Amino acid sequence: MRTDVHIGIFDIIIFLGVFQGLLLSWFFIKNSGGNRKANLYQGLFLITISLAIFEEWLNNTGLIVRALYLTNFSESLNFAFAPLFYFYIWTCLNPESKRKTWIHFIPFFFWTIYMIFAFVQPDANKYNSYIQTKHPGWGTLPWEESISDDPLGVRRFVNHLMLFQLAVYIFLAARAVVLKFRSSGESFLRTENTMLRVLRNSVIHILILISVMILTKILFGMRSDIGGYLIATYVSFMIYATTWQILNRSDYFDSPASFLFFPAVKYRKSSLSEANKEEILKKIKREMEQGSYFTNSLASLAGLARQINESPHHVSQVINEKMNRNFFEMLASYRVEHAKKLIRQDKQGKITVEELAELVGYNSKSSFNSAFKKYSSKTPSEYRKSLN
Repeated sequence: MRTDVHIGIFDIIIFLGVFQGLLLSWFFIKNSGGNRKANLYQGLFLITISLAIFEEWLNNTGLIVRALYLTNFSESLNFAFAPLFYFYIWTCLNPESKRKTWIHFIPFFFWTIYMIFAFVQPDANKYNSYIQTKHPGWGTLPWEESISDDPLGVRRFVNHLMLFQLAVYIFLAARAVVLKFRSSGESFLRTENTMLRVLRNSVIHILILISVMILTKILFGMRSDIGGYLIATYVSFMIYATTWQILNRSDYFDSPASFLFFPAVKYRKSSLSEANKEEILKKIKREMEQGSYFTNSLASLAGLARQINESPHHVSQVINEKMNRNFFEMLASYRVEHAKKLIRQDKQGKITVEELAELVGYNSKSSFNSAFKKYSSKTPSEYRKSLN
């Protein structure tokens, strides 16, 4: 058994990308409360893709031979990437959606269980599998099969199934983004809407990754891992770019800061005085009540902050401290109150619930109904009947 190890510059880049990706995923998941489910899906997506490129790093450096028990440990994650990415896009566009998502991960759970047959194989089998992919010129080790690693005979189709699933979910994600561009009257190539631009670029990057994967499979065969190495490098650079954006947008440097200072409780060290808070509160209420910002279906904390020329951190602090709710709760309350007003004005009952939802900023009837009932104890239809 050969245990050659080679670590090049790109292997170092990938390893650091894995570490950075796992760290970023924790922050995304940590900030996924309330109606920020998009952060949850993005955090889980980062975890799965970081683990996948970590396995690619182990294979490419040869270190997998010294940890054969980790062979193919991330294979089942191939069936988690696509649905996680799709639901990231979906929840960005529909932050209050209550869709059940577990059914979309059945292939992932099935393959995780099915991989047990591969995990219990002897080391000789795992070593042979490794060299067939990475070093076909090396000699294989003799071994006797006691239990098949593929009793159903489906593992040879894993790449085909994964690519098919990717195609379906990426198509759905791209379609959702394109439809949102159309309904918002925005140009797909030129838009000033930050969220739409981010989602458009995310879809484009995923399409690039899929194209690289398909192209390498065609050129080098379905068992080749060359595409995986290229994708691992590409993803690592994207993780670095994401880290740069997060740091660049942070208001951490707006006040004196030191790496020697231990993190304090949220808002405790805020530089805002009470007068500042009241001024920001007035701006928020003016933008919501006079500017009707809540009717924007893509309304976000960052967007509101830009509208009133304040930092998102300060806006969030004022909403929490002065209004005793988070941004999404404030948004929902304004939308529901405006919906009540529209219902009262609609004496003939001509406005449908779907139209009401759209008028006040919701992308779906179900999200609108849930918010309306939460803040008025009635559905829109029940509220209309109560007026009559």
